Amino acid sequence: MSLSIRPAVLADLPVIHPVIERAYRGETARQGWTHEADLIEGPRTDLATLTAIVEDPAQMLLIALEDKTPIGCVNVADRGGDTAYLGLLCIDPARQAGGLGRELIAAAEAHARQSFGCTRIEMTVIEARRALIDYYLRRGYAETGERRDFPIPLDPPLFMTVLAKRLV
Repeated sequence: MSLSIRPAVLADLPVIHPVIERAYRGETARQGWTHEADLIEGPRTDLATLTAIVEDPAQMLLIALEDKTPIGCVNVADRGGDTAYLGLLCIDPARQAGGLGRELIAAAEAHARQSFGCTRIEMTVIEARRALIDYYLRRGYAETGERRDFPIPLDPPLFMTVLAKRLV
């Protein structure tokens, strides 16, 4: 099997979108080691949002392909100054826990440094997802102490923990 990571193009979006949904929400997400399926219902994203990411020069959607089949992705965005934002990291639930997430994170961090000139990268993680926060801590991220509201109002509300890492 051949694994590659490259920037997504518009033609990739109808194929990567279902991978994102399988990884984050619904019954298939529960096959993976980490997901939002028990916290949030409904779609994680849509094709219009993914299209906006691909068309925005201040963002990059990187996709992981195994033998030309998309199996995961990560979004990296230039937030201005020296900071990039990492989000939408996912691997198809059937392929999780094999090191692919680490490879996508490394690719996103390299893109933030090389293409955006960033020296810092941050992300937000739902604070109830402690196993995922711990995963990022093992990857060199640190909790900043900042807490943000979840972007969608829910009852009960969810909050995001901000993690950051220096890019050197």
